[in-house]
Parts: sequence; C-alpha cells; structure tokens
Amino acid sequence: MLGFISDRLVRIEMGLAAIMAAAVTLLILLNIASRSLGMAIYWVDELAIYAMIWTTFLATSVALKRRQVVAVTLLVELLGQRTQAWVQVLSDLMILTFAVAVLVLCWRWLDPMTFAGFGFDIKKFQGDTFNFVYSEKTNTIGVKKIWPWLILPIFSISLTLHTLNNMLGSLKKAVFAKEAVE
Repeated sequence: MLGFISDRLVRIEMGLAAIMAAAVTLLILLNIASRSLGMAIYWVDELAIYAMIWTTFLATSVALKRRQVVAVTLLVELLGQRTQAWVQVLSDLMILTFAVAVLVLCWRWLDPMTFAGFGFDIKKFQGDTFNFVYSEKTNTIGVKKIWPWLILPIFSISLTLHTLNNMLGSLKKAVFAKEAVE
C-alpha cells in the first residue's frame, strides 16, 4: 500500500515540477522581453522565484525517492552485499530523520491545532501567538506567503512517505542479502 501511494505521489510531483519549471522559463522570458521593451513587470521576478522553489522541492523529493542523487560510493562498493544493504538502511534512516524533523518544524511553525482552536480566525490567532504566518503578504504579488510556503510541509510529508517506502525495500534487502563468500 505504501509503495502504491509513493509511486502515485511521485507521478504527481513530477508533473507539478515540470509545470513549475516551464513556468520559471516562461516568466524569465517574459521578464527579459518586458525589460528590453522598457516596460518591466515588477512582480515577475518574485513569481519566478517561488516557482523555482516549488520546482526544487518537488524534484528533490522525486530524486530521493528514485535514489537518483549524487553519492560517493567508492568505499561502500568495497563492502559485501549485506553490509551495503545495511549502509543503505542507515542512509534511508538519515533521510527519514531529516524529513520528520522538517515536518515537526513545520507543525510548530504553522501551529495548526492552535489556529483551529481559534476557529481559524487569523486575527485572534495572531493576537495570542504573535505568529503572522497566515497573514503576511508577498512583496510584489500581494498574495499571502502561506501559499508559496506550503511547499515545506508538502515536501516533508512526501519525503517521509517516499523514504519509509525506500526503507522497507532496503530492510528487505539487508535481511535477505547474502554475503559474498570469497
């Protein structure tokens, strides 16, 4: 079940990352064209930055799920199959620790339980907690920053699911791998 969810989620992430990457390209081209005509559109830069941030987080989640990250494997390749598998489990555990830490930090930052306790009333929430995360607006676009910032909890949840799925596969390999007899 976890593998099914992870596989479907990675497809969605790839599609969104491709859309965001295309948006970055188009926004930069629009920026170049508008500036060269002397009619710069001031909000294009900020929107391109947010689209690039979303692209980066989505693509990172996909790359980690597919194990397509840069790695130095010189020493690990000298180890036996079973030891290599346990090193992979350790690597997955470190990624999972990072993902859960980001998730916990997002939970503390967004404080959804307290926000819900105030009936989702932003002014009451701000007044009591001095947390302005739900009302702060972007500099030029004018939308609430919570919308572009939502990539952080989305990323941490997604990465947690992908890493748990990878870790289950790594554990199976580690437990059932045979050491090469030399």
